[in-house]
Amino acid sequence: MASVNSGPARTRFYIVVALIVLSAAVAGFAKTFFWPLSHGRFHAPPVVFIHGILAFSWVFLFVVQPSLIRHGCYGLHRRLGAVGAAIALALAATGLAVGIYATRKDLAAGLGEPAVSNLVGVCTSMATFLGLVTAAVALRARPETHKRLMLLASVLVVWPAWFRFRHYFPDVPRPEIVFALLPLVALILLAMLRDRMVVGRVHPAYLWAGSGLIGEQIAEAALYDTAPWRAVAHAIYDGLT
Repeated sequence: MASVNSGPARTRFYIVVALIVLSAAVAGFAKTFFWPLSHGRFHAPPVVFIHGILAFSWVFLFVVQPSLIRHGCYGLHRRLGAVGAAIALALAATGLAVGIYATRKDLAAGLGEPAVSNLVGVCTSMATFLGLVTAAVALRARPETHKRLMLLASVLVVWPAWFRFRHYFPDVPRPEIVFALLPLVALILLAMLRDRMVVGRVHPAYLWAGSGLIGEQIAEAALYDTAPWRAVAHAIYDGLT
């Protein structure tokens, strides 16, 4: 996460969103990862653990970076930005590897077509995340744009954690809508509303990238596991294996 020069008074919102993202990540993976791991019941290849470390490193960095700006630590913020860029690249790469592992595991468990269909969402999420981070780094000299793109990237990357809330509420219908889509949309709309109330207008980064992200997520929810979706999923799976 590269340098931004916005004043401390304008970082409070980003710290709050970062803490929400961190809380969602911890709570979402508590039941399916942390608790089984602490009892010796979670087993997976090393890439799964590496991906998890990278994902939580990104989330922790998302909390730290606006806090550094708030306290005027711009030099450290810039240095950690280079670390964040490396984490983002590794996170996207290991995300694809974990997606392939999960697909193979689900196919072996007899889940059929949905096992392959899930791979599309993994690929689009990692590609979109990396695109947002790349744009934010390229626009680091424009702090108002930079920090909003980083917020969008960080909100997106924790969607698997939100989706795992279905394990706490197994009777809720359409969990991919309730626990994955709605929190993402709500946080982006909240950021837009905050802009409108504090700045007087919604920043173009939210208007274009934020609205595009919402539209892409809605389209995925509508098209998931349809015939065209399955065709794309199999093409990706065959191309990566």
